[in-house]
Amino acid sequence: MNDYTIRITFIAGAYLLGAVPFGLLTAKAMGAGDIRKMGSGNIGATNVLRNAGKLGGFITLLLDSLKGVIPVLIAKAWWGTEIWTLGVALAAILGHNYPVYLEFKGGKGVATSLGILVALWPFAGLITIGIWIGSVLIWRYSSLGALISFTFLPMVIFVGERSIQYLVFSLLVSAMIFYRHIENIKRLLAGKEKMIGKGGGV
Repeated sequence: MNDYTIRITFIAGAYLLGAVPFGLLTAKAMGAGDIRKMGSGNIGATNVLRNAGKLGGFITLLLDSLKGVIPVLIAKAWWGTEIWTLGVALAAILGHNYPVYLEFKGGKGVATSLGILVALWPFAGLITIGIWIGSVLIWRYSSLGALISFTFLPMVIFVGERSIQYLVFSLLVSAMIFYRHIENIKRLLAGKEKMIGKGGGV
């Protein structure tokens, strides 16, 4: 295979890895059943936390993050932080959000997006995680924490990296997070979103 084919194949591989529904698999392995039929029906870590317990939520968060970390670190080692590596990162997120294994009905991409950020720009990734954790601790809404942290992401990337290309990439990632959280935004505005530790949907 030529170099171009290798790069395309790797991006496809990042999508297929990102599409692995670790939340669904973890919940089933822990005896909680099909997570898609519980709570919000989402396969992400928060819904697993609510319905399969803290350990299940942690395992899902870790594995979903690694779906972003692993392919991006490999791509970064090969090509540096350039357009192909950013393509690998986006493919991992799209795999999680629209997994071919589940008829393209996946998660919201928060953990995987945080994973790719840590792999691409560790300092910016850790800042984003810090904002996310801080927001969740203050307001107790997982969705709000994601929305706040990814609102600040483009600013963090631009200040830290001084790159228009990276800024555009961060805006795209943030836009995907907001798009996947449309229903959460509606519930937040209506005062119907469930808090962490209160049960219910995500």
